[in-house]
Amino acid sequence: MPALHAEELDAIERITVTSDYRQAPLSQLPSSVSVVDAQRFADEAQQHFQQTLDGIANLNWAGGSSRPRYFQIRGVGEQEEYQGAPNSSVGFIVDDIDLSGLGMTASLFDVQQVEVLRGPQGTRFGANALAGLIYIKSKDPTAEREYGLQTRVGQDNLGSIAGYASGALNTSESLQYRVAVQQHNQDGFRNNRYLNKKDTNKRDELTARAKLRWLPGSEDNWQIDLTLLGANFNNGYDVWTLDNNGFDTLTDKPGEDSQQTAAGSLKVRYSGFNALEIVSLTSLADSDHRHAYDGDWANPDYWASRQCPVYDAAGNVIATEPCQYDYIWDKQAKRKTVSQEFRFSSTEASKIFVDSTHWLFGLYGMQLDENNDLYSEYNGFPDQVLYSEYKATNLAAFGQLDTDFGGGLSLSTGLRFERRKAEYQDTNNDAFDPTNNMWGGHLALSLAFSEAHGVYGRAARGYKAGGFNMGLPPNLSQFKTFDPETLYNLEFGFKSVWGEGNLRTNIAIFGMDRRNQQVQASQQDPDNPQRFVLYTANAASSKSEGFEFEFSNDFNTNWQLYGSLGWLKAKYGSYTYLDSSGNPVDLTGRDLAHAPRQTYSLGLNYKSDMGWFANLNGSGKSAFFYSDSHNSRSKRYAIANAQVGYQGDFWSVSLWGRNLGNTRYGTRGFYFGNEPDLGWVPKQYIRYGDPRHVGLSLSIDWL
Repeated sequence: MPALHAEELDAIERITVTSDYRQAPLSQLPSSVSVVDAQRFADEAQQHFQQTLDGIANLNWAGGSSRPRYFQIRGVGEQEEYQGAPNSSVGFIVDDIDLSGLGMTASLFDVQQVEVLRGPQGTRFGANALAGLIYIKSKDPTAEREYGLQTRVGQDNLGSIAGYASGALNTSESLQYRVAVQQHNQDGFRNNRYLNKKDTNKRDELTARAKLRWLPGSEDNWQIDLTLLGANFNNGYDVWTLDNNGFDTLTDKPGEDSQQTAAGSLKVRYSGFNALEIVSLTSLADSDHRHAYDGDWANPDYWASRQCPVYDAAGNVIATEPCQYDYIWDKQAKRKTVSQEFRFSSTEASKIFVDSTHWLFGLYGMQLDENNDLYSEYNGFPDQVLYSEYKATNLAAFGQLDTDFGGGLSLSTGLRFERRKAEYQDTNNDAFDPTNNMWGGHLALSLAFSEAHGVYGRAARGYKAGGFNMGLPPNLSQFKTFDPETLYNLEFGFKSVWGEGNLRTNIAIFGMDRRNQQVQASQQDPDNPQRFVLYTANAASSKSEGFEFEFSNDFNTNWQLYGSLGWLKAKYGSYTYLDSSGNPVDLTGRDLAHAPRQTYSLGLNYKSDMGWFANLNGSGKSAFFYSDSHNSRSKRYAIANAQVGYQGDFWSVSLWGRNLGNTRYGTRGFYFGNEPDLGWVPKQYIRYGDPRHVGLSLSIDWL
């Protein structure tokens, strides 16, 4: 194989994983990580992280909210969270701000890259990253002045306007800033035929970000980064239909899925000591979020036109009468998180074990407070009314050693001990205060055959705290609490650059063993069918195996082909749950929920020397189960997107289209009874993804 030129190797190393302790190059990180950068966002006309998801192998999401909030990596992750005691399996961090469980605020405007770390991140991120981590990194301030504007218009009454500015605030360029703001609006692809409105599922999303970088002194020993994030998402929620048409709704009280977040992070790095570098990372976030929906999915006129059975005392049908069914569900919550991390790491002068090993150790603390106000109403009367207060405190100590044995062989070892204490109380007189002591870590051995080819093996242990279930009926009292979950992951990977550096491939093969797996279950109350009992229980175990493959091939300066393939086999070990009638349902050997066997993507990019550009990309998933409480399944699907445009000296214009084949695909599904005229007989209901839509984008950048 011909040797790679230095400039080609530099290009390979340019992709840096910023969520890593030492911000290692992607090609050198002994782990399965996908990085999607700003160029890919532009090539595919992506506006929100929701549009990035389908292009990442073995990553899925549950569409129970207006924007993705609940993620599954390699089949592990929540599908919902209704009760107000958040305990995430997949971490979601934006610029070092922990927004796990609140992932909606993920606009891609002025974002540098998205990183998806698969498998347990026990050393680096602890209890909130059992399955992995999603890390969004926005662009940093620059010494040079930069300004830009972007606007989008399109179908579904789409209108978006955004702008950014960056530069130095003083002549020495020691104080730099960057500000970015975006307002995004569209109707939400639903037509409410009862209210004669097209915006009951609207997206009204404001995102603002400000960054300040201070480089005091003349020796570059200090770097202080302040990030401020504000998001105001006033989205509607009107996605469910009784006849499963998916897009023509009948609700009289459309729901809301909103989030207002004010957050910030402060990162201070000092490297003035000869033998020690210190990093302090402080973050805080204050979020108000509301999720409300019209639970009968229709209106009084619709139900009055249907005939419902009338029962005698013995339960026999004696007559019929016009139905009365009116149900609303509304949960408002306030969440505050504050975290502090201190890291102490070696320099070249303080490596240990005969100058072969870099070391790092640190301390971490986080406190999360959330108040939930739940109100539901059935046929004009209060149904479920609950106010709860929840607090969780995490304290951790961690360390990592990175050893270079020479000859391309290196070893990384990490360990983290974490203590989590939770406190909960509510107006139904439920109170819990569990404490869990947990540990996780990793052992990774990697071998670089050359500057272009390397292999690694990684063993990791992840963990997730235990918890409790509130409001359980007596027949489920054995599920009042559940234990911590542990995940063991064994992974082998191959990372290569071929030819003259044009072809890059990454492959990871893994096996996972989950112990005391936490499973989300639900039961419809047979006496009050508008109600559900939601709880988490421990299954004995589950095992998963699979692989991820990614490639990118630059044929020349004009053409690029790229893609990904994920294969996953994730099955329960021994697990049986009780249905609403108290009958056992055995899921032993069944696939986990939201764990499709195949995920894939393929893209072709063209850029001419005359300024024209085009992109065609597609992605798809095989069928998957929607829930751990029923056997309702999605259908296999594939969607195609395209963009064509022209790039001028400082401006670009493009025409783009998404889901060009107008594929109807499910992102969330339920199986229960919601129609009293049918005797509350269970059936499948599906929430569909966005249909075909096209639009026009204009960008202007002054450098």
